[in-house]
Amino acid sequence: MAVQSKWQSLPTEAINPATLAIDKLSPTDIVEGMLNEDRKMLAAVQREKERIACGVEIITQALRRGGRIIFVGAGTSGRLGVLESAEMPPTFGTSPELVLAIMAGGKNAVVRAKEGIEDNHEEGARSVNRLRPGKKDVVIGVSASGMTQFVRGALTRARRAGSKIVFVTCDPRTELQTFVDLTIAPAVGPEVIAGSTRLKAGTATKMVLNMLTTASMIRIGKTYGNLMVDVQMGSEKLRDRARRIITIVTDLDSDAADALLRRAHWNVKAAIVMQKAGLTYPQAVARLRRAHDFVRDAIGEDVEGRLKELLHVATSSDGTGRPDSGRT
Repeated sequence: MAVQSKWQSLPTEAINPATLAIDKLSPTDIVEGMLNEDRKMLAAVQREKERIACGVEIITQALRRGGRIIFVGAGTSGRLGVLESAEMPPTFGTSPELVLAIMAGGKNAVVRAKEGIEDNHEEGARSVNRLRPGKKDVVIGVSASGMTQFVRGALTRARRAGSKIVFVTCDPRTELQTFVDLTIAPAVGPEVIAGSTRLKAGTATKMVLNMLTTASMIRIGKTYGNLMVDVQMGSEKLRDRARRIITIVTDLDSDAADALLRRAHWNVKAAIVMQKAGLTYPQAVARLRRAHDFVRDAIGEDVEGRLKELLHVATSSDGTGRPDSGRT
């Protein structure tokens, strides 16, 4: 007699015909099989590039209006949202309140699995309600299977509040497409281990979330070229990165760059504008504000030529064909 299950038809629960005998394989063959499946995953993400770009535009518009990004998920999907939220302040200098994450089961579930909570639709609604989502915000639901009730509850509540809704899943057939503003659904196919969505589904989701946040931050002026000019100085490594950015852009030596950064209160953008335009710190901050926080517009100068020159010198000097191969 056939077993009835609402999950059995999900692509994320399917049995992978390519890995039926995986428990008989050598370590090398297991790794090769996983790499083969990841190649399929990359192709699946590639097919979603236009939808990902639409998501970037939705998020960018929200951020420009003073809105927030709120990730909601359970299990691996929830942890990936937490990771994106945690990485935004040090990388892009954002407020901790700008990019938030709700994890089914709370903070403890990040490091210790709490499987049952993902089935609680009402708790999802309550969890997002605590953040008081509004019309300026974007709520990004993350659910590999598309079935997670916690996520659905949160999205339902956020929708009623007027928030924009983006849904990231690995089931292109999800019926939530009629409920949300945008669905991004890389069809990664069955996992190497049936149902283990921390594998291809998790990697695809990580890629999608990386693109959504990174591209949105670029679009609101958080980089100059590909330099991390809104980096926060929370460690010596990050302070060193800030000094190197200043030396690259301004041609100052390390000591002078350090002195400039101190005068700029360790604001890399302001330091660049101060040096390039001969301004005081308050004047530089004001000019950046008028330029909508874009360094390129504030100083009227591109950085690509300088970066190309740096890469050319590094490649020529180490003889490896790889830029600056001695630096980690």
